[in-house]
Amino acid sequence: MFIKPQDSFLMVIDPQERLLNAIYQPERVVKNIILLIKASQEFGVPVVPTTQYRKGLGDYLPEIKDALGEIEPLDKIEFSAFKNQVIAEEVQRLSRQTVILCGVETHICVYQTALSALEKGFRVVVVGDATSSRSPENISYGLSRMRELGVAVVSTEMLIYEWLEKAGTPAFKALLPYFKNKN
Repeated sequence: MFIKPQDSFLMVIDPQERLLNAIYQPERVVKNIILLIKASQEFGVPVVPTTQYRKGLGDYLPEIKDALGEIEPLDKIEFSAFKNQVIAEEVQRLSRQTVILCGVETHICVYQTALSALEKGFRVVVVGDATSSRSPENISYGLSRMRELGVAVVSTEMLIYEWLEKAGTPAFKALLPYFKNKN
């Protein structure tokens, strides 16, 4: 079953400076989160960004904040974003059934948010190369466990090309430079 942009929203989980300083391959994660935000903007997919205890862990990296524009991250102390009332209300207001998750850490906040989303009946997609943890082992454990539970795990390019469906469109032309610069 195809992932349709009109039924999706992107949840960007906690790519904060202090967290990213400790995770495995932060450059990959930041680049792919920004690409997902740009693609979401191109397709009219709502973006719901979150922070984990902003007071203690700081704000988003400036380049991610720039990509978000006017969208302000919603702060939480819960590991699952869906267990935060403000975030849960924002998601409910969107009336979309597919949640696309990216961010950190794969085995904690991304994982617990995916579990809560499944419990609430959402179709859950995790963008594996746009998530990370402090160790590669915890990335692997988190992604494996989510797959066991029925979460679709895709790459950034898989998702965006699925949204695109074909070459030559205005969206394809707008996003192509990001793919050309992708290592």
